Amino acid sequence: MSPTRPAHSAASRRQTIVATTIGNGLEFFDFTVYGFLALVIGKLFFPTFSGYGQLLLTVATFGVGFIMRPLGGIVIGAYADRAGRKKAMTLTIFLMALGCAVIAFTPTYASIGVAAPVLIVLARLIQGFSAGGEVGASTTLLVEHATPQNRGYMASWQFASQGLGVMLGAVVVGALTFTLSPENMQSWGWRVPFVIGMLIAPVGMYIRRHLEESLQIAPESATAPRRESSLRIVCSQHGKTVLAAILALVGGTTAAYVVTFYMPTYAVRELGLTPSVALFGAALTGLISFAFAPFVGLLSDRVGRKPLILWSRVFLVVLIYPGFLWLNASPTPAVLFIVLGVLSLGLVGQTVPGITMLPEMFPKPVRASGMSLVYSVGVALFGGFAPFISTWLLNATGSKLAPAWYLVVMTLVSLLGLLWLRDHTGRDIDAAGAHA
Repeated sequence: MSPTRPAHSAASRRQTIVATTIGNGLEFFDFTVYGFLALVIGKLFFPTFSGYGQLLLTVATFGVGFIMRPLGGIVIGAYADRAGRKKAMTLTIFLMALGCAVIAFTPTYASIGVAAPVLIVLARLIQGFSAGGEVGASTTLLVEHATPQNRGYMASWQFASQGLGVMLGAVVVGALTFTLSPENMQSWGWRVPFVIGMLIAPVGMYIRRHLEESLQIAPESATAPRRESSLRIVCSQHGKTVLAAILALVGGTTAAYVVTFYMPTYAVRELGLTPSVALFGAALTGLISFAFAPFVGLLSDRVGRKPLILWSRVFLVVLIYPGFLWLNASPTPAVLFIVLGVLSLGLVGQTVPGITMLPEMFPKPVRASGMSLVYSVGVALFGGFAPFISTWLLNATGSKLAPAWYLVVMTLVSLLGLLWLRDHTGRDIDAAGAHA
């Protein structure tokens, strides 16, 4: 074992898994519930546009949250490398809660005019900044509490927690849609999930207060030279790794946001299914992610990250188009659930080892910065705007299968980046020369 890595007990690792899963799950509940309310929010905040224009602007506003992810990843990632992972994760908790509060209490366009969508965009920017830093800090903490033999399992809880957040968001919105009339849903019901999301601050603070820090911070000396920026180190010394990792991330993040967040809207607008059925499908994808991610993490510790990513992407490429074709030919709830379930399994198979590889690529002093930069840029460019691009392609081509072809192309492109990355499965990532 490297002398720079503190020995973490099994109890400490379990505590880290629980605290990170709950906190990160709450963050992703807050960030993603907006996507499930796209149709309602479009009517309330973009009423001067057509139905297509409302949807396009709403999913674009969903994507706006991802514009701030790279900045949040850079700033909060550097803070995590300087002040510690725990402090960075506490900061993201409060920022996400603030974004939720702004959305929850913003009057609609009918009340304050154009200021309403402006405030919604501002809230999404705050949430995007928070999410950009959360993933890097929390995944780094999980990896640094692991041993070389179980890093895949530990990091898998990052994606499992995302699934938990998505599942809870879909269940809450689905329950409101099922129990409330359309008038009550548009009047006040859509605000309820964001009010619930505000609870993230006290809950998150409580569960993360007792975490064991994984970064040993040396006391600063007045005579010590000023430390070089972690972002500069990442870009200058690990620039090729950053570019390859972003390219490799394209397939997974595009699939995640089309399957999980665009498909409910697609099912309602294009297939004529009810919102409750569509949201149940989204909850199913979250449940599969939460339930299977730890097992995929264990498998990646045995067979390696890259082989698992490769074959999962081949699996998706082969099945994406037939899945969309079947769904359009027979748009029933059962077919929707089967297609979403199968695609979700392929998604888990590539995302868990992928998210484990990201922090493994960088040395400890800049690990959170490197992880945050790669993930936030990749998700911002190819994930957050995937629903927007899918909506635009569908309207521009007139083909309901356009999202499937988009997924196939992006998945194939991402295989190029995978070729250039080193697989650190089972190796000590803190050993001297591990990242030379």
